[in-house]
Amino acid sequence: MSNFLRRFGALIGLICLCIVLSIISEHFLTFNNVMNILKQSSINALLALGVLLPILTGGIDLSVGSIQAFSMCVMAFFAVKMGVNPVIAVIMGIFAGTALGYCNGLLLTKLKLPHPFISTLGMMNIARGLSLIITAGFPISGLPLLIRFFGTGEMMRIPVPAILVLIVYLIYYVILNHTPFGRYVYAIGSNREAVRLSGVNVDRVLNIVFASAGFLASLSALVLAGRVNSAYPLAGLGAELDAIAGAVIGGASLFGGEGTVGGTIIGVLIMGVLRNGLNLLNVSAYWQTVIIGAVVILAVWVDVLRKQAEYKSSIAR
Repeated sequence: MSNFLRRFGALIGLICLCIVLSIISEHFLTFNNVMNILKQSSINALLALGVLLPILTGGIDLSVGSIQAFSMCVMAFFAVKMGVNPVIAVIMGIFAGTALGYCNGLLLTKLKLPHPFISTLGMMNIARGLSLIITAGFPISGLPLLIRFFGTGEMMRIPVPAILVLIVYLIYYVILNHTPFGRYVYAIGSNREAVRLSGVNVDRVLNIVFASAGFLASLSALVLAGRVNSAYPLAGLGAELDAIAGAVIGGASLFGGEGTVGGTIIGVLIMGVLRNGLNLLNVSAYWQTVIIGAVVILAVWVDVLRKQAEYKSSIAR
């Protein structure tokens, strides 16, 4: 029973939440509102998948929100200020964000910092400062059609951001579940030293993990920039907390070694559905923040209780 709840608890919670909101509000379960939820959740979905990998290794990434801002500012600077081809501008923005993510890995593996909390906290400030330098503190608006397409475009009435999220999640599902790299990521979170002794280059895996977080933060920057048709240096403030919350609510353990791609998207959708439902019920945005925070604490508490139960069970055996 406990194994069943661990695997499907988040999904059951999402279904129950949707049923309750459908009963309370007649506007919730409509096509336009569902598409709106998917569109609004797409940015956090990409960020949450980005932080999932560091969490799986027993780490954390606090810099994804700032990397998001830096990446979108790079895209906008080259596309608008420099007049570069939009495709090249997008590639440069994604490359810039991925590079900062890779630097997070190098700070951890080469400088031997004690925990990624330190390196990513520092990178959070570095990326934010670089964003302010690039834009001189002012938004850059009037982005080209290509960038706007990724934020507001539709294909057969399905938002392009939702399609992008689906493709990215399918790719990462295959990577984490059907490749040696994915097995190494989980194994490092369970017992890093054992993985190192088995001959796996742990530092290389960690570098790729944090570069991947930067890459996904850059993809979220592309969606955000396209949605608001501008780039601004204060984008993504606090976004890393929402991303971590989505992963944790979806079943990722902050102790490392546990978490799934499917669980992460469910966690993100729980947050998106909850926010959307509270908006439909005219609940104050201030109270929404309180409620989301309480849900995150509850999810972590459940994880702690489960870990304690597993530990006691192993001792009993």
